[in-house]
Amino acid sequence: MKSCLASLLIVVFSGGGAHTEVSPVTAAVNLGDGTQQTDYEALSKEIYAELVTFRSIADMPENVKAAAEGVKQQLINGGFPAGDIQIVSPHPELGSVVARFRGQARGGGPPTKQPVMLMAHLDVVDALRSDWEFEPFELREIDGYFYGRGTDDNKAGIAHIVTNFIRLRDEGYVPDRDLVAVFTADEETSSDSIKYLVRERRDLVDSVFAINSDAGGGELFEGVPNIFNVQAAEKIYVTFHITATNPGGHSSRPRPDNAIYELTMALARLSEFTFPVDVGEVAGLYFERSSYFMDGLPAVDMRAVAKQPPDEAAAARLSSGSPYYNAILHTTCVATRLEAGHADNALPQTAQATVNCRVLPGQNPDDVEAILREVIGNEQIEVARANAPTGSDPSPLTEEIMNVLEPIVEEMWPGVPVIPTMSTGATDGNYVRNAGIPVYGVSAIFSDPDDSRAHGKDERVGVKEYYSAQEFWYRMLKRLSGG
Repeated sequence: MKSCLASLLIVVFSGGGAHTEVSPVTAAVNLGDGTQQTDYEALSKEIYAELVTFRSIADMPENVKAAAEGVKQQLINGGFPAGDIQIVSPHPELGSVVARFRGQARGGGPPTKQPVMLMAHLDVVDALRSDWEFEPFELREIDGYFYGRGTDDNKAGIAHIVTNFIRLRDEGYVPDRDLVAVFTADEETSSDSIKYLVRERRDLVDSVFAINSDAGGGELFEGVPNIFNVQAAEKIYVTFHITATNPGGHSSRPRPDNAIYELTMALARLSEFTFPVDVGEVAGLYFERSSYFMDGLPAVDMRAVAKQPPDEAAAARLSSGSPYYNAILHTTCVATRLEAGHADNALPQTAQATVNCRVLPGQNPDDVEAILREVIGNEQIEVARANAPTGSDPSPLTEEIMNVLEPIVEEMWPGVPVIPTMSTGATDGNYVRNAGIPVYGVSAIFSDPDDSRAHGKDERVGVKEYYSAQEFWYRMLKRLSGG
């Protein structure tokens, strides 16, 4: 994992102040399904499109900073005074933007409620034009989907939060607590920004809990909203470098102990290995509650894995039919990069694979490393960690958070249950939880869980689902702050 510190945007919003017109917005247009796009949906798309144009990757920190400055300007255009936006920086190469509007207690005076943090990130995993059907850093609307790098992970979250801050301000809404939006610069790499904030600048982000737009979301079943997931836990991210070495030599005189062959044989053994089934409390609740909205054998299998001990045969069937279920049920380790040799006419002296593991909560990365060594079965191959893994305890789904989420879900998607889930990936929420602030993943974007394209080719989000999530965030922000 490369460490690259770039820019961080933090916005703290509370009502009050003179009304200022927002930046120019296109007129309402027909969405093609009998509905009209509102001005705030048009503004949201404008912000979304601008964010996607930034190739905000680790190797281009200037683009991450430019994206942050663009969001800052959108907020100024939306009526947030420039004087209330300050720049802070833990390092010369890292620019952090903090803008503050204080809320009021009902009846006036400073708010008595603690702030709520709202999380998203500006950076993305890189995308190559040669891999995509079209330019990845340009928002395109095709056949009911928004395409572009970051459309899912995680620029939709930024657009939703910024647009709704502007909308609430335009409406003269005054929250009864501060709403703190945190848009970090390096979630996809080092997460140094969020670490700095919770450890060194707790005064900027201290909150009663956090809502993370980079996790959770709804599940579509045959195109219909079926389950609304709230992420309350996440797997532990740890990367290993698996390295085979050899004296090498001239390629005209091959030798049997070729470093590339040794490494590929080790990776082949890893590809055939499956970590044991382990169903924690959050995953068990997810499968048990999801089973009531499934039919046939999948429903039976979900209930079977939710029990202790989980049914191994049921887990195998669920895993084989869904990469998502497989990732919930198992720790996973997968090869993601290869590097070997130094010349076409020389035997390789080094061959190295990067193996990325996502470890279930409660499991020890030391044990995973020991299992990797055992599976590889070759003491001459080095297994070394590339990062220091950090885990976090699940966040309890309190009555306060459920009383906010469940009524909105029922209003917008009647009959769809709110179900706790564990994120199969890792987010900045891990470090916020470890700082003592509970985190709940609530992107509110519905999608097919087995059509996730984050980090992959032709990343996309449904147009209808994007705008529905925007409306959800509007209602949620009001419920969180006394509206």
